Amino acid sequence: MANKETTSAPSAQEWSGTTTDEQQPKLPIRLVIGLAIGAFCWIVAYLGAVGVLLPARIAEIAPADKAAVVALNSTVSMIVAAIANILIGAGSDLTRSRLGRRTPWIWLGAIGSLASLTVLGHVQSVPALVTTWAVYQIFLNSIIAPLLGTLSDRISPQFRGTAASGYALGNGLGTGLGQVIGAQFLGNTATGLLVLGVLTVLVAPATSLLFRETSSLDMPKRPFTRDMVLDHFMFARHNARDYYLALLGKFFVILAKFAIQGYVLYILTDYMLLGEDDSSRYISIVSLIIMVTGIVMAFVAGPIADRLKLIKLPVIVSSLLIAVGVLVPFFYATPVMMVLYAVIAGTGLGMFNAVDQALNIAVLPDPDTAAKDLGILNLANTGGQIAGPLVAAAAISAFGYHMLFVVAAAAALIACLLFALIRSIR
Repeated sequence: MANKETTSAPSAQEWSGTTTDEQQPKLPIRLVIGLAIGAFCWIVAYLGAVGVLLPARIAEIAPADKAAVVALNSTVSMIVAAIANILIGAGSDLTRSRLGRRTPWIWLGAIGSLASLTVLGHVQSVPALVTTWAVYQIFLNSIIAPLLGTLSDRISPQFRGTAASGYALGNGLGTGLGQVIGAQFLGNTATGLLVLGVLTVLVAPATSLLFRETSSLDMPKRPFTRDMVLDHFMFARHNARDYYLALLGKFFVILAKFAIQGYVLYILTDYMLLGEDDSSRYISIVSLIIMVTGIVMAFVAGPIADRLKLIKLPVIVSSLLIAVGVLVPFFYATPVMMVLYAVIAGTGLGMFNAVDQALNIAVLPDPDTAAKDLGILNLANTGGQIAGPLVAAAAISAFGYHMLFVVAAAAALIACLLFALIRSIR
């Protein structure tokens, strides 16, 4: 058996891309820690860059065309990231090396991310900036896809909730600290981007040490045929009903999230009629609550899901909490309702993030194409982040701010229904 907690090398006949409960009777703590560190390293740098230092670099290079450059850069990077997700995931699934399937890609992504962010701090033109950021997306996904593949390969079903919570914990801490770190270098973006690159590159030695991935040379080599290409580089074709339900459900959860989060400032100023100082204070309160609830649920939701042997139910409950939370400000246009939204929806989002990856792995059509299929599922994040603000803008323009909360709640309820339709897991 490859990619599990044993010391003996597998034979070709024994190769499998997964680990069973019998082969992993105890929680693989070092793997969970490695997943948490890996998630932290990539997202803390990404959010520090995309949220603070990238806009600052754009303002330095093209101050008169900031909005247009941001739109262009976002579009290009989104397309590149979507393609990279699939191709790199497939490449990772097919990799036969002494270092394993995932480790070589994580090293490539870590070193490439450091180089890309370093270059980004010194580019002097819009084309160079857009190109460098697009290259960074490729290397970033060379970290993300193999990390998620490792979660599928090395964690047995009985511990996937806890391992997914570990990943979510690293993700939540990185999300909370990324923009804080980036903001410390607004006066020197080149140094700031270098620091973020160094934080990213730490993912490689940390995961190598903690994952200790075994050789994948015994994995059967797939001949280059039409079926191999369709299996490894295209959307899943077989046994994929629950997989696509999970993908669509995740899309609607992320849509509901970003429909509100993308408009928090305008909700406070235009809907609740607060001044600039009060709006800033409540934005900080809302952000802090969502971060804390996310971290708390990362510690709680996954282990409970493992103990009860339930994955689908926590995702359904989380969707319901999000639906209730985003609807609260519909009833009263007061900032207290935004605090209540943050508590209820933040708890739901934290629970969802804690068990989401466990659900995704449980519905994979084929464990041998795990990184590719998980990469496609990750497209729901990108699509929801884009669709959320667009749907919100349409609702506000047509009916006013009240309808924004109704639309977001409806999206979360659609997600709840889609998750409930999944048959293969409880």
